[in-house]
Amino acid sequence: MRRIITVLSAIFLVVADQLIKLLVIARLKPIGSLSVVNGFLRLNYVENTGAAFGSFSSHTAILSIITLLAVIVGFYYLLSEKIKFGFEYICILMVMSGGVGNLIDRVFRGFVIDYIEPLFIDFAVFNFADILVTCGAVLLIIWLIKDIVKDFFKTRADKADERTDN
Repeated sequence: MRRIITVLSAIFLVVADQLIKLLVIARLKPIGSLSVVNGFLRLNYVENTGAAFGSFSSHTAILSIITLLAVIVGFYYLLSEKIKFGFEYICILMVMSGGVGNLIDRVFRGFVIDYIEPLFIDFAVFNFADILVTCGAVLLIIWLIKDIVKDFFKTRADKADERTDN
């Protein structure tokens, strides 16, 4: 049952990403950009041939292969049930689903469609799939750091208990 939920969740997130991008192509591409909140947020149609912040521009094939390998490993890990369903699992699912969304763009369009542009900071234009990857990865890192800190203090407390028992 967990595998079915995982697959359906990933499909839902990827379909949502692709539907948003189709809407962006139909409505935003013809006009280029649209101010959403003046001086704060703009929708801006961008065809990104690179990765984050335009890095590796024009290396779509290499980025596609790396993303495909990462997605295969990630979904294998999720579907193999090596981790319990929970926060960590959901974070990995988000990263993998976002990766698939952008991989679809690279393979079928030759570029990733980006459209969200924050104006209050100097930042890259990004999309829903990027949000999934970034939020999933950041939350996973925070979760792992929390576990490391928790284990550190537990080990420290265990050693203190051993000293008081002697």
